[in-house]
Amino acid sequence: MKKLLSEIRSCTTCKSFLPNKPKPIIQASSESKIVIIGQAPGQKVQDSGIPWDDQSGKELRRWLGVTETQFYNPKLFALMPMGFCYPGKGTSGDLPPRPECAPLWHDKVLAEMKSVKLILLIGQYSQKLYLADNFKLTLTENVKNYKEFLPKYLPLVHPSPRNKIWQKRNPWFELEVIAFLQKIVKDIL
Repeated sequence: MKKLLSEIRSCTTCKSFLPNKPKPIIQASSESKIVIIGQAPGQKVQDSGIPWDDQSGKELRRWLGVTETQFYNPKLFALMPMGFCYPGKGTSGDLPPRPECAPLWHDKVLAEMKSVKLILLIGQYSQKLYLADNFKLTLTENVKNYKEFLPKYLPLVHPSPRNKIWQKRNPWFELEVIAFLQKIVKDIL
């Protein structure tokens, strides 16, 4: 795993498409118990080099019911985005994750992790890849029907402050999905 992570952190495959110098962001261990597959780092995370080092990360840790120390322990959590580098700004937020990363690295990383009990799929990009033909019509439907994807996967919306309106419109998410997520994370850890 150490050699693989070093290779990933040295990757420059999509350098010509990025607004910054490539700086792949990943946290993983062969002992990781929970894998979180997000979208791509934002500019703040790209600058710090620490995955989920932003408001979305604070909200995600709240959803999980874990401390920062637990979250950043690679023996507990692998943090692997669909795109490892900040993709740049689009017209209404950040651009989608670069499409090269997941096919190039995900299978290799997952093959090294023998203790995974749960994979959290955050946002539509990871859900479309990993749920494949089982992807529902919308991300909301995936999240609402999360039990269908267990025990391997649990689909979630992105914990971005931009999704607060979605959460207000879908109070079942906090009451049911987050409550379930906190219980399962506690049981796994």
